[in-house]
Amino acid sequence: MIKIWGRASSSNVQALMWAIEELALPHQRQDAGFIYGGNDTPDFLAMNPNGTVPVLQDGENRPIWETGAILRYLAEKYAGDAFWPKDVEERAEVDKWAEWAKINVALKFTAPVFWRVVRTAPSRQDPEGIEQAISVLNGFLAVAETQLGKQSFLVSSNLSLADIQFGHLLYRYFDIEIERTSFPNIESYYRRLSERDGFKKHVAISYDELRVVD
Repeated sequence: MIKIWGRASSSNVQALMWAIEELALPHQRQDAGFIYGGNDTPDFLAMNPNGTVPVLQDGENRPIWETGAILRYLAEKYAGDAFWPKDVEERAEVDKWAEWAKINVALKFTAPVFWRVVRTAPSRQDPEGIEQAISVLNGFLAVAETQLGKQSFLVSSNLSLADIQFGHLLYRYFDIEIERTSFPNIESYYRRLSERDGFKKHVAISYDELRVVD
């Protein structure tokens, strides 16, 4: 049995849980972090000295932390060739786009945009800063827009690990109240992702507990 520690409202936990659903892996998840606490206990810190979520333990194996490392572990051990190719060059293509999404899109969206809109009280928000952050984000979304004009998913005609890392961000991107540039290929891609059971179950869910109000 795979065990996961991490709250459902964490975007990193959502990416992990979506992947677990796509791979049909038996699992148990325990809330940890933020209002749920538990991530500063000796037992948790023995698993992850950073005190962050998610943490995954597969059976009696040593715990794994850092979302990207966890996802690659699961893909290597349990996924089929479409999700995580066995061919080293094809796998590098998937891994390249997964890292691109994590480094360039997640880091340009989560704190600069999402936190400023949702996790900041309206009276303390910085509209100009948000607008500038969206402009930076748009440069990377334009890269995805071009890539998604070539095939149904980020790397090929099949969902892969790269789509987990990129796609899980899109629910919040399209849900929050911001001015969005039109990216037709990304919008079509998002609609396809929204039809997947794992996406609906673990990604397209309420984040109200994160919202800060005046």
